[in-house]
Amino acid sequence: MTRIFYGVQGTGNGHITRARVMAKALKAAGFEVKFQFTGRPADKYFDMEIFGDYQVKSGLTFNTNKGQVSYLKTVLESQPITLIKDIRSLDLRGYDYVISDFEPVTAWAAKQQGIPVIGIGHQYAFQYQIPREGTDPMAEQVMRLFAPANIGVGLHWHHFGQPILPPIIETPDLPEQVKANKIVVYLPFEDSEAVIKHLSPFENFEFHVYSPQVVPSKYAHIVCKPLSRDGFQADVHDCAGIISNAGFELASEALQLGKKILVKPLHAQMEQISNAAAIKQLGYGKTMFDIDVQVIEDWLHDAHAVRINYPKVADILVQWLLDGKPAIDQAFVANVWKDVEVLAVN
Repeated sequence: MTRIFYGVQGTGNGHITRARVMAKALKAAGFEVKFQFTGRPADKYFDMEIFGDYQVKSGLTFNTNKGQVSYLKTVLESQPITLIKDIRSLDLRGYDYVISDFEPVTAWAAKQQGIPVIGIGHQYAFQYQIPREGTDPMAEQVMRLFAPANIGVGLHWHHFGQPILPPIIETPDLPEQVKANKIVVYLPFEDSEAVIKHLSPFENFEFHVYSPQVVPSKYAHIVCKPLSRDGFQADVHDCAGIISNAGFELASEALQLGKKILVKPLHAQMEQISNAAAIKQLGYGKTMFDIDVQVIEDWLHDAHAVRINYPKVADILVQWLLDGKPAIDQAFVANVWKDVEVLAVN
């Protein structure tokens, strides 16, 4: 039986959501998988049953405040001694290879021990020519060195003519009914009180605001909710649109379900700024770089959305592993993308 050690960046929920899909597919194929998560305290993870006896390490996380990444604070608040200790103490003997979803402890431990690393995630798409904005030498170095891999399997909403695969997401049934005025809001790195204030004028809409720390809402049309996978998925399923930061996974789910999207990327975060650029270039949604009442109002009254029928990429990757990891070349990629359709919802 093939044994895999799977490291997941736990700073945001997108990496974990992707890992849940991969965990099901790997288990169904008979792989033995051990999961490790880093980037947040152990008591801040939720709905983790699918991962079995997983382990948690400190790892690295980016410092954010009111919607902006601070690389200086990230460095100052990092714990390099703990990080080095975690890397050196991780014993990967007996594992055939490591999968890293942009998780540094696992990736660097495997590199030191000569264990092959397969990087699977959106960040690995940045080794190719894709929409790129907000970049600088530090951001490029972070992207390259944060969680290095021998094979990088990049994921994106479009291939851009590069050897990139579609997103790894659940493929739920489309909702029978959509509530035209229901909007899901997920801006975990923003000031929740400011978010509520900016949404308050739009009384004809129903906002479901999810955040790590719930702030009471005094408005009847704004409901604040704690993070919950089941609750969040239920609200996303029948909502009309989603306002979120420009993370990759939630936008992927929105596109799969045909929800209109408005993204506000984190300032100074190259990946999210590039994601916003890609969404704008592809015509898949709207963007704003600050929480802007006028932009929100225009978007709320614009019904434009697209639905994309992405394939079951987790199953494709599991078969790729079973086949011995052949080259992900243009022929392989073309076969994966050949049936993908972009459909106008309105």
